[in-house]
Amino acid sequence: MLGTYRCRSIFLYKEIPLFRKRLFFIRRFSAVCSCRGIFLTSLTTYTPIGIMRVYPPGYMERQRKEFDTYMEKLERFLEWGGVKKDVICLVIGGISLVISIFDLLPMPFDAAWIAIILCGVPIVCEAAIGLITAFDIKADVLVSIALIASVIIGEDFAAGEVAFIMQLGGLLENLTVAKARAGIEKLVHLTPQTARRLTGEKEEMLPAEQVKVGDVLRVLPGETIPVDGVILSGETSVNQAVMTGESLPVDKKAGDEVFSGTVNQFGSFDMKALKVGEDSSIQRMIRLVQSADAGKAKIVGIADRWATYIVVAALTAAALTWIVSGEIIRAVTILVVFCPCALVLATPTAIMAAIGNATRHGFLVREGDALERLAAVTEITFDKTGTLTYGKPEVAAVQSFSGSSGTDDLFRLAAGVEAYSEHPLGKAVVSCFRRTGKALPEAREFRMLPGKGVKAEVEGKKVTAGNLELLAQEGIDMSSADQFQAEQYRNKGCTIIWMGIDGRAAGFLALSDTLRKEAGEMIAKIRETGVSTVLLTGDHAGAAEEIGKQLQIDQIRAECLPEDKLRWIEDCQNRGGQVCMIGDGINDAPALKKAFVGIAMGGTGSDIAVDAADIALIDDEIKELPHLLRMAKRMMFTIKCNLAFSMTLNFVAVALAITGVLNPVVGALVHNAGSVLVIVNSSLLLKWRKRNS
Repeated sequence: MLGTYRCRSIFLYKEIPLFRKRLFFIRRFSAVCSCRGIFLTSLTTYTPIGIMRVYPPGYMERQRKEFDTYMEKLERFLEWGGVKKDVICLVIGGISLVISIFDLLPMPFDAAWIAIILCGVPIVCEAAIGLITAFDIKADVLVSIALIASVIIGEDFAAGEVAFIMQLGGLLENLTVAKARAGIEKLVHLTPQTARRLTGEKEEMLPAEQVKVGDVLRVLPGETIPVDGVILSGETSVNQAVMTGESLPVDKKAGDEVFSGTVNQFGSFDMKALKVGEDSSIQRMIRLVQSADAGKAKIVGIADRWATYIVVAALTAAALTWIVSGEIIRAVTILVVFCPCALVLATPTAIMAAIGNATRHGFLVREGDALERLAAVTEITFDKTGTLTYGKPEVAAVQSFSGSSGTDDLFRLAAGVEAYSEHPLGKAVVSCFRRTGKALPEAREFRMLPGKGVKAEVEGKKVTAGNLELLAQEGIDMSSADQFQAEQYRNKGCTIIWMGIDGRAAGFLALSDTLRKEAGEMIAKIRETGVSTVLLTGDHAGAAEEIGKQLQIDQIRAECLPEDKLRWIEDCQNRGGQVCMIGDGINDAPALKKAFVGIAMGGTGSDIAVDAADIALIDDEIKELPHLLRMAKRMMFTIKCNLAFSMTLNFVAVALAITGVLNPVVGALVHNAGSVLVIVNSSLLLKWRKRNS
């Protein structure tokens, strides 16, 4: 039936591709062209053969969305079951290939078809999805072509064997993928939920997000500070490990700044809110972690990077061979032997073996490509507290002033007065004294003055221990000579506890974080690999310089906030360097994520730091870090050997296939042998350790 259809001013600019495809059915049409596109004015078509529809604007967009939805459903179906499904399919596929090659069971069809369906169909589907949706040419494309060609000419075993090997490589890659991270959620849980606002004589509890700039808040002992601000009245000690990583609480008084997320340990105080909501320190930390994670690049598989060239080379060689020889079986053999099976296995098998080696030495590798990245690092940065040190204060020195009690007596009295103290410094003094095996003297009339120190009667003497402000309050003066002695220790990063006995200056105790015994040897071995060392710490310059000097660290950066560490790493990587960050605290989380490789202390470190890192050191044995670095470099050497071998094998097999020496089945077996050799070479990494390391 002949029909005429007329339409006015229908804009078809976006519908032209489909319009051209249906042009075959049109007998006569007229259109007006303008700078805005093509406007159809009339069209004639044979309706029994096919109807030419003039689609309104937006029709093609709807069709495209429906197609995308279908592709998403197909992808979800292929991902259904996860690793368990892949393992089951591989086991069944492997059994079916054994049955096929040895003809173990009488079956109405070749048993290799089971492997083709279970292992090959997903490969073909994924290759088709990549080509259709993004024109993404990966190794799967060549494998799919070889599979289909082998099936067409009746070489079912060859098709099943190639599908099995490729699925095995894909499974090994999936096993190296890290578990989902929960670090940002844990940071969110640190966010204070409530605040105590003062309004005149009234005190009210309200959600922390409702606090406004200028509000006066009260913070009690043990509470988390809800917002950033300044202390108006009161004295206390604040645990700032969340923000700075400092191992010791910081004394605070009126006029000092405090930060959200930090913990008030002893005294209560009133503060004025200065930064609230998204501007607060803890929220800024969360944003830093999120932005650092988004900016970390992922390494693409080598086989996929070379896939385009491999596909073109394979198709060209197969086509030319078919044209010249006239034998299609040779062309199919070329496609089979050109499949990058060994190439696909080269990287994941080596990574899996290296991860196994790392696990035996106390490392949990949470990112599949972390070791690949670690082999390329040029700078290793360390946090001080909890990484190079134990993160616990110890009594480094006891100094008695002339004319007062002896050193042993002063230490005993200090332990006695601190016996009931909840302050970390006081607990450290008591712990160190107990290790001497001596009895702890009894303290009476104990008083704790938050932000200052403690007082008590010990062995009939009035003993005061704390800062200079407390001693001055008790009428005890420290001479400039006495303070000069203490300054020598303070410059080395020590914290000073001043001692007064019966109203007179008696001496002081110097406490410091203890350096790990193996830290020096570890730094020296890392430097032997050609990687430079950097110290990034939130502690003050004196402590950082002392640690850096003892360990001979190349660069030192002290008093670093989380954003300072992040900025230094970003600047270094922008200059072409690759940074490995090693830390343990919550304040290290943004830097651990931003760095090319992040390593967290799994024993003493916070859960958030571990979740932010690519690798976790389970038992905190930092002496194993040089081995991890060397092993990562060895892994890359093994991967390169695997790649060179697999490519050489491919080209030799192609040459034999072109001359007709190999048929598809023999070619598949050659591929199988090559894949086995690659796996064996990679497995040598499981027990690798550099001699004398």
